[in-house]
Amino acid sequence: MDFRHEYKFIISIPQSLILQSRMAEIMKRDVHSGQSGSYEIRSIYFDDINNTCYIQNEAGTDPRAKYRIRCYNASDERIVLEKKIKQNGMTKKLHEDLSKEQYRMLTSFSMGADGTGLPGAIGEMDSSFFEQPPLVQELLSLKQMRMMQPKVIVAYERTPFIEEAGNVRVTFDDRISSSADFEGFFKEKLHKRPVMPVGETLMEVKFDEFLPAYIKEALELGRLSQTTFSKYYLCRRYSL
Repeated sequence: MDFRHEYKFIISIPQSLILQSRMAEIMKRDVHSGQSGSYEIRSIYFDDINNTCYIQNEAGTDPRAKYRIRCYNASDERIVLEKKIKQNGMTKKLHEDLSKEQYRMLTSFSMGADGTGLPGAIGEMDSSFFEQPPLVQELLSLKQMRMMQPKVIVAYERTPFIEEAGNVRVTFDDRISSSADFEGFFKEKLHKRPVMPVGETLMEVKFDEFLPAYIKEALELGRLSQTTFSKYYLCRRYSL
């Protein structure tokens, strides 16, 4: 997958309702959103012993990458490992569906051969390492070399709209919350706390090479200010 444009806007609830109504007239609902039109996303984000991903996000380092494991509606029926790369203001995602065993392997806390919690050499990895997909191997290697571990869960409700022309997605994310309840990742009730001010929604507009004019016009709503908002960064800041 090539790099994509990704624009973010913090909007009010009334603005969100207006824009969602407009999008419903000109775009399709995501097939995964069901009758309610939305679904819950939970993502486990990883970082190393030096909090490199967090620091790079804060500094705006370019390029930079984050690793996360994602599930939908608290279900373990589909678990996805993603690597999100940001470069020159654009983003690209690499992803791999995970088995439950791969999920447990990636989210376990690494221990060295001496039991100290220090990473062992790659050569000490189980032979199954070489049977894993490249993205899984990459994160397993980082767990060994940089002690990359789960750091925070980011959870929110997403209302998505899609358009095939330009591969456009317009999404509205509500109730963004932070959690350290890794054992409850697939439980209906996850222990979490909100990180967004009441009455605010995050709107994201993503597309490949172009944004169709009729969608751009429908998104006009006074002066919307683009932001560099990062759900991961905000949730980590609350958890540190």
